[in-house]
Formats: sequence, structure tokens, C-alpha cells
Amino acid sequence: MLIWGLFILGVLIFLALDLGIFNRNPHVISVKEASIWTSIWVTLSFLFSGVIYWLYGTGNIDNVDSLKPMDATIKYITGYLIELSLSIDNIFVIAVIFTSFRIPQKYQHRVLFWGILGAIVFRALMIFFGVALIKKFSFTTYVFGAFLIFTALKMLFSKDAHFNPKKSFVYRNLRKIIPITSQMEGERFFVKIRHIKAATPLFIALIIIEFTDILFALDSVPAILAITSDPFLVFSSNIFAILGLRSMYFFLANMLAKFTYLKYSLVAILIFVGVKLILAHHLHFPEWVSLAFIALSLIIGILFSLNKKITVKEL
Repeated sequence: MLIWGLFILGVLIFLALDLGIFNRNPHVISVKEASIWTSIWVTLSFLFSGVIYWLYGTGNIDNVDSLKPMDATIKYITGYLIELSLSIDNIFVIAVIFTSFRIPQKYQHRVLFWGILGAIVFRALMIFFGVALIKKFSFTTYVFGAFLIFTALKMLFSKDAHFNPKKSFVYRNLRKIIPITSQMEGERFFVKIRHIKAATPLFIALIIIEFTDILFALDSVPAILAITSDPFLVFSSNIFAILGLRSMYFFLANMLAKFTYLKYSLVAILIFVGVKLILAHHLHFPEWVSLAFIALSLIIGILFSLNKKITVKEL
């Protein structure tokens, strides 16, 4: 529990520094600033793999699956890459939500900050119950595996429908619970209008982002459970991917439309981890196979997208 406590404390310190010092004053996050922070989070995430190796090598963590240090490290990196790749769709949705509610760029970081805190709590609960289910009921691996394959096929064959946050279930029901103002009040989530407390578009955007993250977690949590059921590996890789999501949003939000073939990379990854879950009790995949497949899928998707962009320019 000491390791868990120190890890969570470290995450809270980073978040406190982020909002209290580096982003105390609302401002537009430039591409340069976003790229620097993206590099920092990705670097920290991979450096933490060294901590994983040390923890599982020295026995300072509860090694529930009796993993060797190198196996634990590869599982962590693989899980992190899965979470990072599956968060790409989340970035698309966040961009649509901000555009729909006309959230100024200088306030978007504040919404994402509080969204990250909520995401950490919800992911922790989903991971806890997901691991408990797999440990107690072995047949749940078949259920999770089938669900991931279904999600992949749905992603592959479904047409890209336009998402309108103002027509969503969450927004329609929020309006019944609390008055909503169409005016921004700086970075405030609530404002008083004639003695009535009303929610600003900033708060509405935050709530919808939280609910969409829960929906995305229904895919990402089972996906990482296909790699490992070790709670600390699942939680730490998940959290590092979430922490880097904010800076990645500002860095990639205007660029993702260019990577059209990444969708097929995500489909391939989901099908692979789904099959791996279904075969978990019958066939063991070496750790490097999972890592290599996921990395190769992402690289191929990016290269094909860039090649298409170059071809279109030439034409």
C-alpha cells in the first residue's frame, strides 16, 4: 500500500503544480507549449518503466501474478501504448464538445484538468472491479474479448456519424436538473442570475466530457486487462496515458483529421487484444508479441496516412 500511496501522491503533486503554478493564469495553449508538455509526459511514462522493473525486481510491490521484472516492464509499456492509442478517438470527441459549447481556448485547459481528476476516479473503480471479475470468474475473459471484437467491427463498418453534444442524453437531462446559461463567465463553472444558481457552458462541457470518458473506458479497460490483470500495472499505465491526454489534445486536435488510417490501426489493436483475451486460457502470447503488434499497427497507420497526404498534395 505504501507504493500505491506514493504513486497517487506523486500524481496529485503533478496535477497541483500543473494548475497551481504552470497554468495558474488562463491562456491559450500554443502548439509549442503543448508539444513540450506532450514530450515531458511521454518521457516520464517511459521512464516509469524503469521504476516498474525495480519494483518487481526487488519485491517492493505486491506481485500478484508472480511476474518477472522484464515481463512486468513490457506489460506496462504495452498497456500504456494501448491506452494512448485508444485515447485518440477521445480527443476527437473533446474537440467537438468544446466547439459545440464555444469554449474559448484559454479556458479549455481548466475543463480538461478537472476532467482528468474525474477520469482517474472512474478508471480506478472500473479497473478494481474489472480485475476482481477476472480473478474471481475466469469466464469473464471471454465476455471482455467478445466485447472488444464487437467494438472493433462496429468501428470498422459504422459510418462516421456527426456527434452533437447538445442533443446528447447527458445535456438533455442536465437541463431538467439545473438552469443552464449560454453566457461564459470567465473560468467559472456556476453563476448566480437573479438569485438562481445556473451552470455555465464550461461546467456542461466538463460533465459531458466525463461521461464520454466513462464510455471510452468501457473499451480501454478490458483492452489493457487482456495484457495483464496486475492491478498496479493496469492502473499506472492507464493513469500515465490519461495525464498525457490534455497536452496531446492541444497538440493533436487540429492534426488528427490528417491521420485517416489510424482508425484501422485501432480496429486491428482491439481485435488482437480481444482474441488474446478469448484464448487466454488456451494459448500464451509472449509479451514481446503484444508490444510489437501494437507498435507496428500504430506505425503502419501513421505511415499510410502520411503517404496519402503526400499523394493528395501531388495530385
